[in-house]
Amino acid sequence: MVTPSSASLTMSAGRSTVGKLYHSIAATYPTRIALQDKDTSLTYADLEARSNSLANFLLDRDIRPGDRIAVLSRNRYEYFELLLAAAKTGAILAALNWRLLHSELEHCINLVSPKLVFVSDEFDETLSRLSGTVVDRVIFGDEYEQVIAACAIDLPAIDIDPEAGLVILYTSGTTGLPKGALISHRAMIARGLLYHLIMHVPDQDNFVAWTPFYHMVSTDHGLATLLRGGTVWCVDGYQPDRLVWLLENLPINWFVLVPGMVGSFSEELKKRGVTPKAVNVIGAMADLVPKEEIAEATRLFNAPFLNTFGATETGLPPATYGRIPIGVAPERLSKLQSPFCDLRLEDPDGNEVPVGAPGEAVLAGPTLFSGYWNSEKTNLSDFRGGRFHMGDVLRRNEDGTLDYVDRVKYMIKSGGENIYPAEIETVITADSRIQTAIVVRKKDARWGEVPVVFVVRLDDSLSQADVEVLCKESLASYKKPKEIYFIRDEEIPRSTTGKIQRHILEERV
Repeated sequence: MVTPSSASLTMSAGRSTVGKLYHSIAATYPTRIALQDKDTSLTYADLEARSNSLANFLLDRDIRPGDRIAVLSRNRYEYFELLLAAAKTGAILAALNWRLLHSELEHCINLVSPKLVFVSDEFDETLSRLSGTVVDRVIFGDEYEQVIAACAIDLPAIDIDPEAGLVILYTSGTTGLPKGALISHRAMIARGLLYHLIMHVPDQDNFVAWTPFYHMVSTDHGLATLLRGGTVWCVDGYQPDRLVWLLENLPINWFVLVPGMVGSFSEELKKRGVTPKAVNVIGAMADLVPKEEIAEATRLFNAPFLNTFGATETGLPPATYGRIPIGVAPERLSKLQSPFCDLRLEDPDGNEVPVGAPGEAVLAGPTLFSGYWNSEKTNLSDFRGGRFHMGDVLRRNEDGTLDYVDRVKYMIKSGGENIYPAEIETVITADSRIQTAIVVRKKDARWGEVPVVFVVRLDDSLSQADVEVLCKESLASYKKPKEIYFIRDEEIPRSTTGKIQRHILEERV
């Protein structure tokens, strides 16, 4: 019989957190390598001691559960020390995208109001130039190492709710300003478990974290690797020489390839005559990769291509499970639903659609994020009915597979980055010489999709170069339209209700 008092004890025993799980795995494998970059190697015991020191430093700075800290840096192993220190204190780490423009970066910092920013030398001046932002910071290098050396290495004795936030990863907003997706301990643990299930990850796996740490791929799966006993190899972005060396020398269960680099990296392997040592699966976001590039990459790696469909907000679900066989240029890219994912496809009225009919993907499950930071209106809308509405329209086939149809809200996916037309259109139409700007996507052999823009001008002297200058001054490089077309207002295709028909403009492109 379970009494009320014993029930509270059993509930407490189930409240595991990322910090406590790492503390336990570090005791199990103290001498295994946890983090490795080109010059630094940390064992599990080293990482435990350093993250504990950093956690105690945060407490000494009066950073308490729920307070935010931030990191502004390219990829570096210290990022995982910060994640674990946050996990052990209840702080929330905001991973800032250093590629953003000053105005966007300023928004991201002010959105979460961090008490402390950890920054690399490279971006210290950038941080200083931002108006209205926190100035209290620690610079990676000597100052950071002094912090580590000065504090106790004991694990802080803090009880943290598994539903508490751990990390904030930023996603594109429909109006252009990024939103901060809050991911809890519960969600991160569930993502780690699902990752190991889906990928059949072996003991002592090597995960190569080369994609930007401000995105989910390296954060989710790097942390999942550390909670299991594997090694995370930290690489500062796309470095073909380093990645090829790792492939030649290590067994790697999942080697991440993203749109925009699949073809070029395959060429690197061929040019060097390299055969990867042992890779079980490659790739991501197959929808945005040319089919022949998929076929060639799988042959070179002798590994299938992962047919993913997930998001920062959801992790690998709802449909990351299937694989494209070696040497196949797929005619269809139907997805397999992820395990432990409660997925419904709904019409605009919230009714579940029948098989064969398109519907918005609506999710419940343990990998889901906890909502967007300081965005109550969006959360009320996106979590209506107690489920998360992804904004993606899928169709379930008779065989149970899922086909991607479109976005509920128009979005461009370019090389792994999400771009909403509204943010580009707002920048362009701010010029008084321009009446209308309509951004649509164009298929691209390298990036999958790129933005192009149709412009209705009020002043015929306005040139393409003028529009390019507007975009250069106010948009990150990957958001700038790759082509600019001038049209008359009467040439814009509209529905009977006056809505712009972007798909027709896409066909013109």
